[in-house]
Amino acid sequence: MKNVAIICGGLSSEFDISLLSAATIIEHFPKEFTCHKIIVKNDGWWLSKEDEAFPLDLNTFTANLNGQKIHFDFAMIYIHGFPGEDGKIQAYLDILNIPYLNSGALSSELSFDKWFCNQFLKPFDIPVATSVLLLNKDENTDDEIIKQVGLPCFVKPTDSGSSYGITKVKTTEELRKAIYYAFDEGDSVIIESFLDGKEVTCGVYRAPNKIITLPLTEIVAEGEYFDYAAKYQGKSQEITPARISKEETLKVQHLTERIYKILRLRSIARIDYIIVGGEPFLVEVNTTPGFSPASLVPQQLACAGIKISDFLRQIIKAELSI
Repeated sequence: MKNVAIICGGLSSEFDISLLSAATIIEHFPKEFTCHKIIVKNDGWWLSKEDEAFPLDLNTFTANLNGQKIHFDFAMIYIHGFPGEDGKIQAYLDILNIPYLNSGALSSELSFDKWFCNQFLKPFDIPVATSVLLLNKDENTDDEIIKQVGLPCFVKPTDSGSSYGITKVKTTEELRKAIYYAFDEGDSVIIESFLDGKEVTCGVYRAPNKIITLPLTEIVAEGEYFDYAAKYQGKSQEITPARISKEETLKVQHLTERIYKILRLRSIARIDYIIVGGEPFLVEVNTTPGFSPASLVPQQLACAGIKISDFLRQIIKAELSI
């Protein structure tokens, strides 16, 4: 049986969510493969086995499991944020010539940065919100920013895979505090104009010989927006399929497939939108979308009648020809 490394944990605020995603994937992984959970932490990379932790040799990407040296045939990276969703581990595995079930290093890094991703896609006629990029906390005055994006607006770290560090700003007085809060989570910050519309998200993946777009999920957050509590603590309604017209659904799915191809994504992704006046505006691209029982992509797979194990078999065959 082939050994698979499910790489999870990471060094971001979503460490625990990554472990939940990995647990779902391991539970449903096709039984013809042997899964090993690799947890990335500040003190090293560890193979986790029955409450024991065995250090990973990063020179060879192997582990010594009670005297048995474990080699991995391929990996699946399920870290939300640094250093997995941003392409760092993908680049490391590329150097070692170890296959993986994820978008490549360049696609992952580009998609992970909200500013670069949206600016890259704009020339392809992908609608995005008006935005301002800040490279340090005190760049631009509050009035200059508000003049460009208006109120309300959203302040976000550009390079964070989580919902941490995001604020919906309604007044000029709230802006500076929100900027400082966002810089606590990332090295740069994007401030976007508010899009007043319906929030939807679309899972997408590559199966053998075709790209599959999943049923859309409509997000109705209890709070101001789809924040951490809404995502992971049940503080939202997640309605699949979304309550929108067939025309709007097809428009979002077509746009999702276009973005997937333009960014040269692989495996699974989830792309988020706000529909304004019947037109979908891109919010962000997620190359490592949540996969815990509460996450959106598993809900969309269930709506489409696709078992998680069958979905995993499809992407393994598409990406690795196994």
